Amino acid sequence: MPELSPIAAAALTGFLSGLLLSIPVGPINVTIINEGARRGFRWAALIGAGAVAMEVIYCFVAFTGFASFFSRGYVKAVMELSSFVFMLYLGLKFLLAKSVMPPAPLVSGDGPARPRFEERVEEKFHPHSAFMTGFVRVLGNPGVLVFWIILAANFISREWVTPDWPGKLACVAGVAGGTSLWFVGLSWAVSLGHRRFSERALLNMERGSGVGLLGLAVAHGVHIVWQMARHRM
Repeated sequence: MPELSPIAAAALTGFLSGLLLSIPVGPINVTIINEGARRGFRWAALIGAGAVAMEVIYCFVAFTGFASFFSRGYVKAVMELSSFVFMLYLGLKFLLAKSVMPPAPLVSGDGPARPRFEERVEEKFHPHSAFMTGFVRVLGNPGVLVFWIILAANFISREWVTPDWPGKLACVAGVAGGTSLWFVGLSWAVSLGHRRFSERALLNMERGSGVGLLGLAVAHGVHIVWQMARHRM
């Protein structure tokens, strides 16, 4: 089987990570499910497009501003171990989830409590269009940026993404493709007959993502052990 070129490997890494990490139930998925059932495919898909746009911006900032620092010497080794623990934690969290998060309102008022920063962002921008709803929902969650900083550092330290512009941009493009595929597919599914997913279906989605993340964590752990064994020989 021919080996992938660095650009193709980076794009595939971004695509798979973007797809897998879009599945857990969060504010964007809940919004798409609710709005898709009520207003149809086009509205839900535009919410997803806005979310993808902001996700790609955060991912781009993570790759260009922070990831290269974490690919040097002992910092690289620490990041590899940290990313293994991080993926293991997320995988277990999603796999063992007992319930899914309830839908949050688009503006402050009645409904479940949300972080104050997210509320302030949505009150400031007060999105009226579907695209801006998705965009602001991700903008109001700076944890997404932290998440991509960790993953970007891991991808570069593992040499899945080359630390140059072509490799980074290919990975960001892959993330855009993976997240877009999920949100478009979800929008289409919920728009069929204007139906909503049951809580069991949402839990199965989240647990499936957990299984995938645990698989990545195990593969990453095996790679770390193999590297340690190789250096001792």
